[in-house]
Amino acid sequence: MLKRYKKENEKSTSWGNVADWYDENVEQEGSYQRDLILPNIIRLMNIKPGDNIIDIACGQGMFSREFTKLGAAVVGIDVSPELITIAKDRSKRMNVEYKISSAEKINGVKSGEFDKATIVLAIQDIENLSGVINEASRVLKSNGELFIVINHPNFRIPKRSSWGFDDVKKIQYRRVDEYISESRVKIEVHPSTRLEQSRDTRSGQATTSFHRPLQTYFKAFQKAGFAVSRLEEWVSGKQSEKGPRADAENKARREFPLFMALVLKKLT
Repeated sequence: MLKRYKKENEKSTSWGNVADWYDENVEQEGSYQRDLILPNIIRLMNIKPGDNIIDIACGQGMFSREFTKLGAAVVGIDVSPELITIAKDRSKRMNVEYKISSAEKINGVKSGEFDKATIVLAIQDIENLSGVINEASRVLKSNGELFIVINHPNFRIPKRSSWGFDDVKKIQYRRVDEYISESRVKIEVHPSTRLEQSRDTRSGQATTSFHRPLQTYFKAFQKAGFAVSRLEEWVSGKQSEKGPRADAENKARREFPLFMALVLKKLT
């Protein structure tokens, strides 16, 4: 299926290479994006009819579509041509426009054009943090708001955090091996087995993720003229099947948040 989203002579991004897999996982019933993040970000954004919203690194456009259903005029941008093609297919006859563009330099968008901007589960996958935040500031109106959702940087550190179980105390705990050090990690992606791809075909498909401590994010926000007006931590609502560790696993899910949500206000 992925081939139908690729255009000749276009450079594919790491997320473009796994566009079908990503689309399937985000859109499916029970995904964190649909069941946890979407209702919470809608609550935070308080979208009003006529709001101009830019969805930065919009992927296949799931959030863009939901914003426009609430009366907003939406522009979604993503560097992946494959994901933008999927987004356009899903958004016909909706008040949303999609552009192929990097988040560090947004093409075809005027300064001060938007009331609100979103970066949902994407900023940890972009190397140039300051570039993205500065560009978000540029396209927002004065007093505009930027809504960011990230994998919780305190507890979800790629290849440097994990679950453990204490057999004596009968508790599940979160192990964190590193936090302050910034890191760049290749994450191997395995598309759905329904694609009937061999292990050899799947090997080598990967995305890149960047860990940064909170101070790195907050310094970038301040330098770009933002103040953080709200911070929320979102935990998983999933439940383990019955078993000897189910209670411990469920308690750990309630104690260690998966995601962090930040609301930033542009001061200039």
